[in-house]
Amino acid sequence: MSTYIDWPVETDYAVGLAVLLPGQNYPTTMPLLTFAGRAAAQRGWQVRAVAWSVPDVDSGAKIDWVGTRLRQTIGTFDGRVLVVGKSLGTCAADYASQHGYDAIWLTPLLHLPDVVEAMTRNPGRQLLIGGTRDPAWDLEIARSTGADIAEIEGGDHGMFAHDAVRSVELHVEVTRTVDQWLRALP
Repeated sequence: MSTYIDWPVETDYAVGLAVLLPGQNYPTTMPLLTFAGRAAAQRGWQVRAVAWSVPDVDSGAKIDWVGTRLRQTIGTFDGRVLVVGKSLGTCAADYASQHGYDAIWLTPLLHLPDVVEAMTRNPGRQLLIGGTRDPAWDLEIARSTGADIAEIEGGDHGMFAHDAVRSVELHVEVTRTVDQWLRALP
């Protein structure tokens, strides 16, 4: 089951629809997705934030389940789509790849070969952001996808550090990276 909330449009024009996909225990109200959504909104994207309750299934079924949630959230929208997925949300890479959607993958699940393979074949532009303390992050695997890469020194899977101030700095670094990448999109 999933639901979504459309954020108010912040510009007089719409670039397209940016869909925020949460992690299993990381809702779209948490910093990485909130700030990525804010960056997209200020760049003219209509933002749609998804909320879900994840079923207890294996990783293959989760990939299908997340892809179905993305398809349902996009619905009948007919225009450009940007997918912003955090952790479990990166399981939407297969659906995004099938449709050539541009994507920002925050702390992607690079230990799942099907997710990596889908990212590798996506003809859309992609940005992968992971932290050096995140067990799901592997810089060489990230590079193998051909996507733009940002590795955040000291970030864990939630992009937090042991120090509160450094944690805020990590989130600023991620947000700045997302904003610059969005600005460079054609």
